[in-house]
Amino acid sequence: MKQYLDALKQIMDNGADRDGRNGLSRALFGMQMRYDMADGFPAVTTKKLAFKTGVKAELLGFLRGYSDVKDFQKLGCRIWDANADADYWKPKARFEGDLGRIYGVQWRSWKTGDGQSIDQLSNAIEGIKSQPYSRRHVVSAWNPGELDQMALEPCHTLFQFFVAGGKLSLQLYQRSCDMFLGVPFNIASYALLLHMVAQITDLAPGEFIHTLGDAHIYHLHFEQVETQLRREPHQLPELYLNPTITSIDDFKMQDIELRNYKPHAVIKAPMVV
Repeated sequence: MKQYLDALKQIMDNGADRDGRNGLSRALFGMQMRYDMADGFPAVTTKKLAFKTGVKAELLGFLRGYSDVKDFQKLGCRIWDANADADYWKPKARFEGDLGRIYGVQWRSWKTGDGQSIDQLSNAIEGIKSQPYSRRHVVSAWNPGELDQMALEPCHTLFQFFVAGGKLSLQLYQRSCDMFLGVPFNIASYALLLHMVAQITDLAPGEFIHTLGDAHIYHLHFEQVETQLRREPHQLPELYLNPTITSIDDFKMQDIELRNYKPHAVIKAPMVV
């Protein structure tokens, strides 16, 4: 995870301080990190990552197209609680716990003008199987016509798959990047998605390429970032997936396991909503 730590240091040393919607942050615009899955699973080790109740549970919720915070909570995921209760969102919520048309809803049921819906993720997976070298294996969460129907506008906006040499790679474009709290989750989440799609398309996982738009560290997190940068990274863990799973819709919590994960202790920090 040296790539991630180097990015933190670069922002701290060279970023611009700005007062935005939710407080002071220090930011750089336009960065990229590459993670080769052959080096190990990119779970940050300089602090403990909540893989089970955070990364794994949230991604399974996205894959199932969940839009109710109670469904995420049943998986053990509490990441979306603050968004569901946010003052700016509550007047728009259709019911208690409604999150609107967030990530997974867009991935699995993008609405068309004639009232139909498109399962972007299934289409991408079928495309990888039938036309692996196509340049159209793209899934977008950024739907301008429905941004006002989301408890949180998508931060990780678009991802694309690429096949070469029997390996599947995935590139993510993320417009807004909370480098301390959010980005470690995003890295692990999309690396997990890459492994899952690779398995069901009979390919080996290649690279996860993370392209960052507004990469920022909140001033509120400076102390925590400095603590993290003083820690020495440990060896990356390994990801286990149940090898009998052949459909993206069949993965369950027990089918995914992070092995030999030995991180430093948790570094607590407030979430900036």
